Amino acid sequence: MMPPEEESPDGDRDGGLVLLHGPKSGSTRKGCDPFAQTQRSKLQHRRARINQQINKEMRMRAGAENLFRATSNHKVKETVALELSYVNSNLQLLKEELEELNSSVDVYQNDSESISVPMIPLGLKETKELDLLVPLKDFISEHYGEEGVLFEKEIKEFMELRQAMRTPSRNEAGLELLMEYYNQLYFLESRFFPPSKTLGVFFHWYDSLTGVPSHQRALAFEKGSVLFNLGALHTQIGARQDRASLPGLNQAIDAFQKAAGAFNYLKENFSNAPSLDMSAASLTMLVRLMVAQVQECVFEKMTLLRAQNDFLARLQLAQEAARVEDVYSLVHQTMSQPHVKDYVPFSWTTMVQVKSEHFKALSHYFAAIALCDCPAPSDAELLEQEKAFLQFHVTMPEGPSLRVLLQDPEERRKLGKAHLKKAIMKHEEAMRIHGLCKILRKMDILQEVLSFAHKRSLSKYSEIDHEEDFFETGEAPDIHPKTHQKPEIKSPNFSQVKVTDLFHRLGPLSVFSAKNKWYPARRVHLMRGENGFGFTLRGDSPVLIAGVIPGGCAAEAGLKEGDYIISVNGKDCKWSKHAEVVQLLKSTGKEGVDIGVITLQGSECPKAVDRKAAVMSSGSGMLKSNKENSRKSLMNSKSASTLLVWSKKSKRSKKSTYSGVPFTTVGDNEAMY
Repeated sequence: MMPPEEESPDGDRDGGLVLLHGPKSGSTRKGCDPFAQTQRSKLQHRRARINQQINKEMRMRAGAENLFRATSNHKVKETVALELSYVNSNLQLLKEELEELNSSVDVYQNDSESISVPMIPLGLKETKELDLLVPLKDFISEHYGEEGVLFEKEIKEFMELRQAMRTPSRNEAGLELLMEYYNQLYFLESRFFPPSKTLGVFFHWYDSLTGVPSHQRALAFEKGSVLFNLGALHTQIGARQDRASLPGLNQAIDAFQKAAGAFNYLKENFSNAPSLDMSAASLTMLVRLMVAQVQECVFEKMTLLRAQNDFLARLQLAQEAARVEDVYSLVHQTMSQPHVKDYVPFSWTTMVQVKSEHFKALSHYFAAIALCDCPAPSDAELLEQEKAFLQFHVTMPEGPSLRVLLQDPEERRKLGKAHLKKAIMKHEEAMRIHGLCKILRKMDILQEVLSFAHKRSLSKYSEIDHEEDFFETGEAPDIHPKTHQKPEIKSPNFSQVKVTDLFHRLGPLSVFSAKNKWYPARRVHLMRGENGFGFTLRGDSPVLIAGVIPGGCAAEAGLKEGDYIISVNGKDCKWSKHAEVVQLLKSTGKEGVDIGVITLQGSECPKAVDRKAAVMSSGSGMLKSNKENSRKSLMNSKSASTLLVWSKKSKRSKKSTYSGVPFTTVGDNEAMY
């Protein structure tokens, strides 16, 4: 992600992530009504209740385990052991209840009367309320030297945005709300999270799959959890689309691709997550699951677009179905890994396995009807069909040559019958696996889809089966998987949501950030001498004193190279352009001018500062590193795990004016006054 670039209070920038300044209202985006009794909100309320109960039981277990280790009294140990078994039993029941909740995929499906195979959506991670009022006010007072109480409005606005983010609506507005909050976290980190210390607040989030609570001081944990919810919300939007129509399928494909992108982005840029749902293994599984669901939608799209009575179209459908079986088989392998299977809902693993068998059956069914229902090719069609059939099977079927097979109706029927036999076997296996899961047995629509496909294959087999068939039906070779629309993993586009830096009044981030320290602000009174004030200025927002003439008015007043002008005659100049500060200085009368300045601690000499600023300007908006963990690990040394930290290279303007002074007395882009 490219961090947002700063603009002056009176100007916006088009394109990219735009930072707005000035007296503008905060976010108008709101979350859902937390008390609205929709099916989805009821599920989320149940999730929150279960999470709280799991948290309570885990605290009790931790206390009991500590007592068990500490005591040497045999009777106390027996009592504690009994209590531990009771707590563990409660935890197991709660986790089973949460698993059933995660398996309630039917709530997230569309209300269309058409029959579609259900998709697997994710529930949102829950978080506790967070009160930042006192910590941020204290930090503003200590670090920025401003009255913290003057920023209560901005702090409350940020907290309201966080509260709204907890209940996003299941549409584009909900996605934008999560994106807006995520982008605001960049500014919060830059303003209030220095590399050397923590803010003293903990971010609490519950695992989406297990309900186990985790907390960290690292803001990156908050970022990662919001990103997870962004992906989860995309899965819910994808699952609710009407996939019986082309627009609905395209929207479902887009949503699942964006979900895969969010989880993949989280996996690649965040590490050492404290919760299992954000571990690398879990995110890998989720990315693969989303890709498989995209591939399933592509197959459904093909069934709508292709002419079903065409030989080549049916071969393509068979290969598309084989591709869906292939990706679901990979998902099932991933879910079956030892460090994943323990916390992935059993119903998910079962549904993925059912879909793998179901689509393998469909691939053989479409191969059969291509052979049995389509007429033998004409001489003009033969070459094209031969070419397609050469790439159709993983291994060539036994029997006559390819040309004879395609032209002889009896040979086509024999191979078609073999494919149907395999299709029926796979349909029955899918139904058997489906029957093993109590939760899936309650899912009527899935049962209906499997039963319909099975009956269709049986009916076709009966139709082509002849009483005089004395040959033994051969083994149909597997079908080579192939897709005409490869799934795309779409990373989040953070620049699509414009945000306002809520704390812009603190000044430009290039100077007024948590990582910078400065000496207390100084107020200097200057009188204009014969040769002006005796200093050179450079840059914008804030304007830098790039040079001070020895013996001049500025030097005598105590101004130094590297000072930043923050006020002129009481007017705040942190965001002022170079020309605006110059105009304020030129309008000074005989009484002189009061200038407020700050000096950064450990600031280099002016030329080094300028060179650094030039480098920073040229690299503006680039990510400091991909993993970005090193700085945060220093910041949060007490935390066992750390996550990603974003950094920003500032962009500085170098516009200046000249006032008739010989070029030998000033540097490039400087002006003397």
